[in-house]
Order: sequence, then structure tokens, then C-alpha cells
Amino acid sequence: MQHIHCLNYLKVFFLILTICSQGCRKSNVPFDAQIHIMDNGSGTGTTTWTSDRKYLLDGFVFVNDGQILTIEPGTIIQATTGQKENASALIVARGGKIIAKGTSDQPIIFTVEGDDLQGSIPLLSRGLWGGVILLGNAPLNVEGNEAHIEGIPLSEPRGVYGGNIPDDNSGVFQYVSIRHGGTNIGEGNEINGLTLGGVGHATIIDHVEIISNDDDGIEFFGGTVNTRNIVVAYCGDDAFDFDFGYQGKGQFWLAVQDPAVGDKIAEHTGGGNGVPYTLPVIYNATCIGRGTNTNKPVLEFKDNAAGKYYNSLFVSQDLGIGIEYTPYPLDSYWHLLSRNLEVSANAFFNVRKNDTLSIFYPIGVQIPTDVYALFQSYFNEKGNLIENTGIGIIGQRPQWIPLALINTGMAIYNDPWFEPVEFMGAFGDKDWTEGWTLLHEAGTLE
Repeated sequence: MQHIHCLNYLKVFFLILTICSQGCRKSNVPFDAQIHIMDNGSGTGTTTWTSDRKYLLDGFVFVNDGQILTIEPGTIIQATTGQKENASALIVARGGKIIAKGTSDQPIIFTVEGDDLQGSIPLLSRGLWGGVILLGNAPLNVEGNEAHIEGIPLSEPRGVYGGNIPDDNSGVFQYVSIRHGGTNIGEGNEINGLTLGGVGHATIIDHVEIISNDDDGIEFFGGTVNTRNIVVAYCGDDAFDFDFGYQGKGQFWLAVQDPAVGDKIAEHTGGGNGVPYTLPVIYNATCIGRGTNTNKPVLEFKDNAAGKYYNSLFVSQDLGIGIEYTPYPLDSYWHLLSRNLEVSANAFFNVRKNDTLSIFYPIGVQIPTDVYALFQSYFNEKGNLIENTGIGIIGQRPQWIPLALINTGMAIYNDPWFEPVEFMGAFGDKDWTEGWTLLHEAGTLE
């Protein structure tokens, strides 16, 4: 009798195994447990997302005021597809914090549902989900020092950002890759790969990749946050966009545009009421444009915006640097005269057909002759160079490590935040994109 009972137990055991193998199908993402994340208004809470699970964002998910979301190195966060009211995104609300500290060999990855990280989603797929939005209490140049972030419906009160705290702290965002985002929530209102609204300079942001986003790579709406080691590749609009009085610093930035799509490498817009002026200060950027027959500019400054670029490389873009001239005071041309806007000690190649007299040009109507004359002389007067360093899109492969380093005629590093280096552009002989970016892993546009 005991043998019969044991035999029956074995039959039941193997029957359960058979049923599970046929009907208890695991997720198509190679992890043991899935956490489905939705937000009914209570946000994520103060919690930790761990690397032994996969997380699926479904809709707009907020880290509310007073909450802290910690994400372990190596964690994969996916998001459901969908447009308009079905869009998914992670939003750190004003007063909330995110502690996302990946590593070079264990990056934190945000991507779309179904991405097996082995090529199941084509490299240039865009607009499949939303993106990541960080909101803080740092100053804007709008009335009341508050605004509602684009990409989030106006009916959502947690979409408000801005304040009077320049050193506000929204947390840590390191070794993070954001892929295939930029969904449209309606009327051409897309979500950027990474949106920074009123984020303060106590926030740490470095080693972040935004790749194949349907809108801008990173857009800065006011705030004072500083960023370092940033990769933006193959986005549908601008690589970088600055608005509402952003005044922060950046160093070691890489922008690579898809030859088939994309607009400016960086757009600078004043917005708001003027003060504080939009005025980013950037050292050591490497910017690879779409090519020489696209009618797209490298940089554009308008609506009273300023900004400064030094020791950077700009290659393969049809137009150069457009600066708006108006008959009114405090326009971008006025900033150029006042040295709030300066593009100095940089190297260009295959920009405006290497014609140094036309790389800088005015935007506007009824522009006086003396303004044109100033632009024609500006390139050389500011120590800019025409130099082929070997970077660009070579065939279908982007090459961002220069074959020849430029280390003469560089601007000095007059702020202790910047790391002094002896080369122009974002790279010396070390490729800091290796190991954690999809750009490096993919290798080619083919």
C-alpha cells in the first residue's frame, strides 16, 4: 500500500510540472519576478527596486513629494507602450528623490516592454513609451517661479516644478541608459528622454545615455543642475534643449545624430520673463551632426537666450551657429556683445563647408551690415579652428574617439567644478561609453 501511495504522489508531482511547463509561461524578460507598477495617486512610496526583479511601468508613475525611490545597479525598468492617455513614464515630483546609482558594468536601464536587450527592439525605434522626468524647486524665469512641465497633462498637480532653492536636491542619477522613449501625449506634445524641470545643483547627474528618443534627448527647463559624461544619440528632435532660464554646467557631452532625422544639436531659448537668462556653460562636448545637406544648425540661440561653449568639437552639420538679432535690447545678439554668449576655442569640421566667415550667422530680419561683419570675424577672433580629428559617421558606424587630439589653443578651466583636461572634445584616449551604453554596444546604424 505504501508503494501505491508513493506512486500516486509522484504522478501528481509530475502532472503539476507538466502543467506549469505548458501554462505557467514566464515573462519574455529574463528575470524571475515581475513587479507591475501603477500609480493611483499615492506614488511609488519610499521603496527600493532591486536588480533581481523586472519592473513594468504602466501609465504615469510618480515619486511623490517626500518619497525616495532607490534603484539598485543592474535593474531593468520597462514601460508599457502607448500614446496619449496610455503613455507611461517615471516622474520624480518636486520634493521627491530618486537614488539611481548604476555602475559601468551594471547600468540601470529604462526601456520599452518586450525589450530583451539582445536586439528584439531595433536600435532606431523611437516613441515606444514616455521617458524619465525629474522636477525640483530650483529657480525659473517665469512669473511666480513655477510652471507645469510639458509632457504631463495640466490636470496633474504633481507636474508643477520650480521654486527658489538653487541647491535643491532631487537625488542621484548615475550610469543610467534611457532607450526608445518619446511617446506623444497629444497635439505634438512628446516626452523628452530625460526632462529636467527646476532641478537644483545638489542633484548628481552623470554617465547618462538617452538613445533613440522621438523628441529631444535632454531638455532643461530652468534650474541649476550640472551634468557630466552625457550621451545623446539618434533622437528625433534636438540632442539638448535649454529653456526658462537654465543656468548650469556640463562637461564631457557626446551627441550623435541619425543622418536621417533630427534637428539642432542644441537649442537655446530664453522663454519666460528674461531673468535669470538661459545660460548653460559647456566644456568638452563632442557633437556629430546629421551631415552636410540637411539645412540643420549646430547650435541656435534665440528669445534672449545666452550660453557658452569651450574646448568642444563640432562636425558634420550643414549650418553653423545661429544667433538671433532683433531691434530690441537683451536679445541673443546683445548677449554675444556682453559675453554672456560665447563660443570660443572649439574645433569645427564639415560645418558650413568649412567657411569660417559663415559658421556664425544672424537670425532675424532687417539685419544691419555691421552685424554681418561682426559675425564674419567672430570665428577667428574667438580662437576657433577648422580641424579634422577623424570623428563622424564613417559608413554606418559613428566614430567619436578622435584619431588626432587637439591640445593647443584651448580655453582655461576657470571654475573648480570643471575637470581640467588636455584635449578638446569629450574623449582623450579612453572611451567612457564602453560597458554601459547601447550606443557602444550597437556599434553601427545598420
